[in-house]
Amino acid sequence: MTRIVRFHETGGPAVLRIDDEQVGDPGPGEVRIRVSAVGLNRAEAMYRAGKYPVQPQLPSRIGYEGVGTVLALGQGVERYAVGDRVCVLPMIHQGDYGIWAEEAIVPARILLPAPAGLSDAQAAAIWMQYFTAYAIIEVADVGIGDGVIVPAASSSVGIAAIQLANWAGAVSIAATRTSAKAAALKALGAAHVVATQEEDLVERVMQITGGQGARCAFDPVGGPYVDTLARALAERGILFVYGGLSGEPTPYPHWPMAFKGCSMRGWVTSEIWNHPHRFDAARRRILAGLEGGQLQPVIAKTFTGLDSLVEANAYLESNQQVGKVVVTI
Repeated sequence: MTRIVRFHETGGPAVLRIDDEQVGDPGPGEVRIRVSAVGLNRAEAMYRAGKYPVQPQLPSRIGYEGVGTVLALGQGVERYAVGDRVCVLPMIHQGDYGIWAEEAIVPARILLPAPAGLSDAQAAAIWMQYFTAYAIIEVADVGIGDGVIVPAASSSVGIAAIQLANWAGAVSIAATRTSAKAAALKALGAAHVVATQEEDLVERVMQITGGQGARCAFDPVGGPYVDTLARALAERGILFVYGGLSGEPTPYPHWPMAFKGCSMRGWVTSEIWNHPHRFDAARRRILAGLEGGQLQPVIAKTFTGLDSLVEANAYLESNQQVGKVVVTI
């Protein structure tokens, strides 16, 4: 029997339970892995709470990003061998599989070799954040001198966006609610930090960009504040909305967008994952950045053991963290 984490009802972190279950053998195209570490994501928290677009079928497994070691191969799996250290990418629908467990079965197609030189915690904290933030490179094509507004900048994706913007020669503008995390964000590479509850974002962005506005804003929050972000954009700027953390309806800010010919678009990482040529290009760029040091996963806090997942999720949702929350198994 193997210890796995499931939830039998939706709700807060306390609904997570550890169950004993027979993992079994991997099916065709699958592998069984021993899980070493998992990276926590806001999407998992929303799924567990019943606030994700896909509703869980209870009881539900959970967890879809991490790192582990291959224990067994299913029929037709040729790319990997027993003993390989692999990263699990969140390229599946939540609940179809779940790696918050001592051992888990996952499709081989969602694996990548774990980059050499990274700890388990670091290897569990790369793919979701960098593939998500890659929109500013692939779609917005940010370059030298372009302003990039990063709301919720202390999140793992926010820090990834800052690193990618800096690598491209753009000007990273971290947006955070108060100045409490300003020093940490500056230390992690943010060229500028704006505390949105303490100062006027639009005014600051215009000062930073010489009145031009930002090339893009990369927003996981949504809600009415998109109107402010739109007013801070440059002509033909792009407002990405890749999450709905505000819990409020997200209006289309027509006039700020119309007067400057800006666009507002949604973004999910499957937009890359579902297109092999785009996936490969992004994967190679991210690996190059990891090897060259331009991209460095930032771990906010590491928890130990399946039993710590309730505490780790509560910490994630407290908004105290700067970087990725990781649980080692």
